[in-house]
Amino acid sequence: MASQRNDSAAGSLKHTVSARALFAPLAIRDITLTNRIAVSPMCEYSSEDGFANDWHVVHLGSRAVGGAGLVMTEATAVEADARITLGDLGIWKTEHIEPLRRVTSFIKSQGSVPGIQLAHAGRKASTRAPWDGGAAVAPDQAGGWQVVAPSPVPFLKGDPVPREMAIADIAQTVESFAAATRRALAAGFEVIEIHGAHGYLIHEFLSPLSNFRTDEYGGVFENRVRFALEIVQAVRREMGPKLPLFLRISASDWTEGGWTIDDSVELARRVKPLGVDLIDVSSGGNVAGARIPVAPGYQVPFAERIRKETGLLTGAVGMITTAEQSESILQSGQADLVLLAREFLRDPYFPMRAAQRLGVPVSVPKQYLRAFPDAVERGSV
Repeated sequence: MASQRNDSAAGSLKHTVSARALFAPLAIRDITLTNRIAVSPMCEYSSEDGFANDWHVVHLGSRAVGGAGLVMTEATAVEADARITLGDLGIWKTEHIEPLRRVTSFIKSQGSVPGIQLAHAGRKASTRAPWDGGAAVAPDQAGGWQVVAPSPVPFLKGDPVPREMAIADIAQTVESFAAATRRALAAGFEVIEIHGAHGYLIHEFLSPLSNFRTDEYGGVFENRVRFALEIVQAVRREMGPKLPLFLRISASDWTEGGWTIDDSVELARRVKPLGVDLIDVSSGGNVAGARIPVAPGYQVPFAERIRKETGLLTGAVGMITTAEQSESILQSGQADLVLLAREFLRDPYFPMRAAQRLGVPVSVPKQYLRAFPDAVERGSV
């Protein structure tokens, strides 16, 4: 069933993208995004004990009001010790469901699709918030805990050494992703993304620069991808066949001897029959000091290659800031979705302004019609 539905999703790659591709609907399984603009997961570090609060309702809800087709939460921890900081959003207990339902309910009321990114920070957990310096917090310090990783190697020299995960720990973490998926569905999320990028736990297993294991989860490529594949299978089992599953990856470590775009293409090929519908293509984050050639659209070629070589849908992310740039990425067949982060912080109403620039009818809530005299009321188009 999953394979058939993935074939259906991939079939969208074959059609000619219409004019104004940015505002063409995107159907994936039983969910249709009204446009190809997504709010990329962005950590807000504003929770207490993992709970969503008024900040999350307003922050995520305002991007839905702004017209994004998909609104993703920040990296949401599947275990308490999976958090990057004490302020991370969480979904490791039943009590987290109801506050998140407030978020999803409002997003849906604006015609957007609510998505959640499930995450485990691995050796990059237990740190202070960026505005407090972002340094690692040792287990014996207030607010700190013992971090885990595939191998006992810290991200930065001088950081606390992570505990190497035993086989039982790995199995428990896979179950934590499955349990988090059940809670996410109960909270009303309609897209689930597994965070396998940026040097967090799944990426740590994938990369030979952070995985030095000699058992079935380390060494050769087939072993290093095992953890990721097990999580994908567990999450898809809980989701069933109707809702989209995304996987975010870092396509390259940007460091010799590390994870590469060739590895990413092969990983994409392997997760496709397991039920992943879209690869959200980022890069870097696993090696301190990696020399990354940051520039507008610098990661888009990775998304293009994965899309063309695997038939999977891809999402492009990274310094995408304008309507014209976004439209070009889609029109040229480099990706199927654009995910914006900082630009949405600068302008929650980016989709409305992008529609104006591209000459597309602007759909706005009735409360905003006076500010957009040429717009149509949302829900009437």
